[in-house]
Amino acid sequence: MLKPLQDRVIVKMIDAEESTKSGIIIGGSSKEKSNMAEIISVGPGKMIDGKIEKIDVNKGDKVVINKYSGTEIKHEGEEYIILKQDEILAIVE
Repeated sequence: MLKPLQDRVIVKMIDAEESTKSGIIIGGSSKEKSNMAEIISVGPGKMIDGKIEKIDVNKGDKVVINKYSGTEIKHEGEEYIILKQDEILAIVE
């Protein structure tokens, strides 16, 4: 199990749509990299002036991140991205 430190979160990318709205199936090399991810684990928050600043996302949240942000890692055969909270652009509700 991976446990992020400070204000970092671990996400797993959600696969991009494999077909267009009109039903055209997109080939592997033509698929655009997704910017949607699911929060897998959340750090405790960053210490600022003696207090921990809590993180605004929770495990299981779906979020939008920059396509090329964070650090990609492979752990137990799964691919994850570790990034700081401020690299998360939005929460999908």
